[in-house]
Amino acid sequence: MDWKGAGVQTDRGVKNVTYLPIEDHGVIGNLHTVALVGLDGTIDWCCLPSFDSPSVFGSILDAARGGRFSIRAEGSLKVRQGYLFDSAVLITRFYCEGGLVQMEDFMPIVDEERRDSKIVRRVRCIRGKAALHVDCRPASDYARAGHRCRPFDGGILFECDNGERFALFADVDLHAKDGAAAAKVEFAEGESRSFIFSYLGRGTELPESPVSRSEDLFEGTLAYWRCWMSHCHYTERWEHAIRRSAVTLKLLTYRPTGAVVAAATMGLPSIIGGERNWDYRYTWIRDAAFTLYALMRVGYTNEAAQFIAWLTNRVGEIDLASPNPLHLMYGIDGRHELKESTLDHLEGYRGSKPVRLGNAAYEQLQLDIYGELMDSIYLYNKYGSPVSHEVWSYCRRIANWLCENWDQPDEGIWETRGGRKNFVYSRLMCWVALDRVARMANKYSLPGNQMTWIRERDRIHDQIMERGWSEKRKAFRQHYDTDALDAANLLMPLVKFISPTDPRMLSTIDVVLESLTTDSLVFRYDHGEFSDGLRGEEGTFSICTFWLVECLTRAGRIDEAQTIFERMLGYANHLGLYAEGIGLHGEALGNFPQAFTHLSLISAGYNLNRVLSKRS
Repeated sequence: MDWKGAGVQTDRGVKNVTYLPIEDHGVIGNLHTVALVGLDGTIDWCCLPSFDSPSVFGSILDAARGGRFSIRAEGSLKVRQGYLFDSAVLITRFYCEGGLVQMEDFMPIVDEERRDSKIVRRVRCIRGKAALHVDCRPASDYARAGHRCRPFDGGILFECDNGERFALFADVDLHAKDGAAAAKVEFAEGESRSFIFSYLGRGTELPESPVSRSEDLFEGTLAYWRCWMSHCHYTERWEHAIRRSAVTLKLLTYRPTGAVVAAATMGLPSIIGGERNWDYRYTWIRDAAFTLYALMRVGYTNEAAQFIAWLTNRVGEIDLASPNPLHLMYGIDGRHELKESTLDHLEGYRGSKPVRLGNAAYEQLQLDIYGELMDSIYLYNKYGSPVSHEVWSYCRRIANWLCENWDQPDEGIWETRGGRKNFVYSRLMCWVALDRVARMANKYSLPGNQMTWIRERDRIHDQIMERGWSEKRKAFRQHYDTDALDAANLLMPLVKFISPTDPRMLSTIDVVLESLTTDSLVFRYDHGEFSDGLRGEEGTFSICTFWLVECLTRAGRIDEAQTIFERMLGYANHLGLYAEGIGLHGEALGNFPQAFTHLSLISAGYNLNRVLSKRS
């Protein structure tokens, strides 16, 4: 089994902790949605039937009323957790006073059309004797909808006020208690029990119990993941971390459309008690090029093709008469209105309020997304399949629009809420957009205004080098009206804007190491130098650390890059998973698990390994 990683053994899971640390979770999923499983045996986050559906279990955002599905071994002394190798089947082992209990958590894979999501929890006594306490307490619609419990032969039916229905099937006697399905189960060595929580939707008949098929569901799910992982051709340094990141990216993929959500959760804070509590269950255009690169580098061209199809569908919907033709984020089904509200009845993770539903940033102007979009099309055209005439016509139209609109302030990559600025990173990615479209036109003799694109591309380059450089800091600045730093500028050599050994880039790396880095962890920017319109500060951003690794690698500073990369691997949780950020005490912060972090890990590890292999 896949027990590798830091901190695989812990006593936390057996204590009465109101909120488990974010990092004390594993993730299971069915390519429509996911569930978080804590080291204490509790599922405290799951939205059904899709990633962006309302939560059914949400106690990670409100321990008292959010809803949870707990299976706890009585007298547990310590807990270990790991994945079955090359899979998303999670194993939790409870070492008890009287024996050893193993729980298998997984979600059977759902095809593109079906919505019958199931969470399967199989528990087996490996040695001695054990007693389990089961408490399944859903709280539908972000704990806004009440429900009634109705026992039936083989389980408990939950009928919610909003019309949705859920059922817990089991091969033990369950009883309804205070709105929950509960049981105490005693069993001896070799005995096993199964619990299957099913989403029934609205108005459907109660199906036959799936408990008798739990072994088939287990074998089928394990076979799916093993088959999928057989296409991953990465087998070199840090293989475990990179392959686990590939599984995590797949878990965050919505199978019907190929869209990859930014993270599995909403509302988890960037700093405990702060207000930076965003909903990340959507797909960002910005993630596109990074996702495609990561997937193709480890062998997943089919997933890359599906994602590029999703992207081009969004491009086909743009209105160039609009001042903001392309939205920076979309729902997994392609919708672009993601209105933000707050769930004020929820306490928030460890009191971090407000809990935000939706994301108001969808209305922002972020010019960098045109660069990420065009780079993703360019990369897929280079490593996947040639672009179609229709897609090329979209590229031409976007490039022409960008020639007229790149030189204006925007909200930037970090979706600041303190007003628009002339962000250097936004200009950089506008340069990328025009550079990539000009490259494709030249290499493949495609029609378009190449001279105009090249002229505007060069204007952007000159402007960045003149106005984006801070002589005072000896580094590229965050925006034109400040000397503050921004870790996003580490992408300059990665997108081939500047040589990684250019003196300006080397100096920028050194200043970032000195001013934004602590024990290899990199902050996005210094809140003392730049006000982003929000109160409080935040932890370090994991993707920025992996960008730093790639910069150092390309600059030839290999030993530094390897040291930082391997330190960063030590900040993963016990399963190799990362949230958005890391606090100064090593704790995970922000939504979890975070796709952006895992895809940047793949990219940084792949490129560092390639250079190390050549050197050795």
